Amino acid sequence: MIGTRSQAGRGFMVSTLRGPLGWALAAGLAIAACGGAGTGGTSPTAAGPKLGSAERPIQLAITPSAEVQRLTATGNVIAAALGKSTGLTWKVSVPTSYAAQIDAICAGQVDVAFIAPLQMTLALDKGCVTPIAAALRKNAEGKLTTTYESQILVRKDSGIKTLADLKGKRFAFTDTISASGYLFPSLLIKQKTGQDPKTFFGGANNITFIGGHPQAALAVYNRQVDGGSMFIDARVKDLQTKELAAGMPSDILDVTEVIDKAGPIPNDGIAIRKDVPTDIAGQIKKALLDYGSTDDGKKNYKDLFGWDGMQEVQANFFDPVREAAKLAGIDVAGEAAKTPRPPATVAPSPSKSP
Repeated sequence: MIGTRSQAGRGFMVSTLRGPLGWALAAGLAIAACGGAGTGGTSPTAAGPKLGSAERPIQLAITPSAEVQRLTATGNVIAAALGKSTGLTWKVSVPTSYAAQIDAICAGQVDVAFIAPLQMTLALDKGCVTPIAAALRKNAEGKLTTTYESQILVRKDSGIKTLADLKGKRFAFTDTISASGYLFPSLLIKQKTGQDPKTFFGGANNITFIGGHPQAALAVYNRQVDGGSMFIDARVKDLQTKELAAGMPSDILDVTEVIDKAGPIPNDGIAIRKDVPTDIAGQIKKALLDYGSTDDGKKNYKDLFGWDGMQEVQANFFDPVREAAKLAGIDVAGEAAKTPRPPATVAPSPSKSP
């Protein structure tokens, strides 16, 4: 177990309730190579329509960590506001997997993305993106923080009180390229039991990768699985008020409980494709940060991913994720390569600026 460090090189630790309190691509994937130049390189569309025009809108991709309909609806509202402030045309999509989102941004099909920490790390390793900012969220004490935790959830009537009680049981992770839904819980299991998840849960048939974090909580509630991992707290919209998240049963907080935690994990954030032209990249960054300081922006970022603000960060902010993958013995690149990639869900309504 390792402790926390300063933000520039933050480590992480695994904690229990009794303690202190969403890719790389395999070489064989048929995608375009990512440029190594920094933000402001030559645009691959220089000979065609200008990026941000109606013919070539800015493609904004949202990590599929929750229900697609809700993500696209809120994403469209954000895109419309960004279009108004920049005079550029935006188009929103929600990829069908975490890995598919990285495929798209590295292939030049996505220009800017709301992106999970493990995705960010692997896209950085491919040289595809530049981080713009990391999310700020209020923890249970109301303090703004750039990190969050993962939780292990069970039903209160299950008789399961500790992680050890889940041995041989059915378990739901979210996505193989999720830090809080898979990577950090897997490290927690390895550190506490000495076993990888497949061995601990009694084989692959007892493990489900269910997709989103709310889905994992609902799978536990509905007895589809005995336990599940997700970010803290996928059941609620606000950690302080305990207002339930959209789609959660009214009694889910009474029926389920958290038995363990892992983290801290660097928050998700926003990344821009590295070869977006300098002038447009600057407009995009300014628009996203400025919008987050408005009342509407605060509301919509909160609705989208529970953000309470943003903080500009450097690439090394996400180093603890690499460290966790190494300690957990997880080949994240290999997991990304195996993930199915159906077509993304494209927002149906236009997000062109007025």
